[in-house]
Amino acid sequence: MRSWSIPVGRLFGIEIRIHLTFLFLLVFLWSTAAATQDATAALRVLGLVGVIFGSVVLHELGHALVARGSGIPAKAIILLPIGGITILDEAHAIPDPINAWKRDIRIAVAGPLVNLFIAGLSALILLAAMPGISLTARPLLHSSALLRSIVWSNLYLGLFNLLPAYPMDGGRALRAVFSRRVDMVRATQRAVRIGHVFSILMIMLGMLLSSRTETRWDGYWLMMIGFFLFAGAQLEERSAVFQSVLQSVRLEEVMLTDFATLSPADTLEDALEKAVHTLQDDFPVVRGSDMVGVVSRQKILEALRAEGNGYVQAVMNRIFDVAAKQESLASAFRKLSAHNLSIIPVVDEQHLVGIVTLQNLMHSMSLLAESRKLRREALDS
Repeated sequence: MRSWSIPVGRLFGIEIRIHLTFLFLLVFLWSTAAATQDATAALRVLGLVGVIFGSVVLHELGHALVARGSGIPAKAIILLPIGGITILDEAHAIPDPINAWKRDIRIAVAGPLVNLFIAGLSALILLAAMPGISLTARPLLHSSALLRSIVWSNLYLGLFNLLPAYPMDGGRALRAVFSRRVDMVRATQRAVRIGHVFSILMIMLGMLLSSRTETRWDGYWLMMIGFFLFAGAQLEERSAVFQSVLQSVRLEEVMLTDFATLSPADTLEDALEKAVHTLQDDFPVVRGSDMVGVVSRQKILEALRAEGNGYVQAVMNRIFDVAAKQESLASAFRKLSAHNLSIIPVVDEQHLVGIVTLQNLMHSMSLLAESRKLRREALDS
């Protein structure tokens, strides 16, 4: 998701990114305005994009600020035409297993409530400032009526996101309610099934509308939303299952126990020579029995090219985290993502007994999943 978006700035310390699907919104609005030969049509289309963009930003800020107030920092907001995604820093979340479902509902409904508040407030201001304005005149949302579009864009976003169609905000709130009785994977699966019903209905309604000339573009838009909802629900379900597996796997099951180490007194050329004879990309740096840093093969190469031969101590990263072998794979992932690390040393009674890297994590997870599948098939037979 981040690779298909571009950064545009920060608000309240939160990175704001625009997803490339906003280009589809721009093309759609431009096409609807192309029928008119007005010279200012292009500017009005850009104005309408700005209105929708601002509405989505405020929607996601509602999620992010409520999440921050609930003990979960927000790292980034990725903006989509139908809402957006707030990326929360789960690694630094304050644990609250008893009231977690209430917290999730507050975070989920915060965005739609912000949009509904803006819609109501802007409607009151427009009616007071322009008594002759008709807020229900057609078209409700169009580049030719930007002031009225502020009201309706926020109303649409608020009501649409309150639908119990996972992964929309209403669906997330519904999942939180389900999680009171069942685990998060089952709660997600129940919410996903309901979301699939809504997405299929949207696609079918979109096909019906697209068959009529006067509602063709509305049908196309509705089909696209239904498709994204269906695909998003599938990805969310897989993510929930993946997270549950991560919680059940211990690091001692997947850590590398046959690995190479470097000394801070090793020269970079010696370190590169050792790296040639191993598949490791990252190396623990050990002085005696103490681990003092980590260094990557890429960092060694870059230092050799830039400054020539030197010592590992000068280029190693002294900021690293360690994990116990009894910790879960989910814990390792959180530590890797929290500090943008590529390696986690695994210790037992303060002795280095293994390493976990992103490279071997993904390889081990696929093999572990296959072995568990084979065991289940053997038990069933």
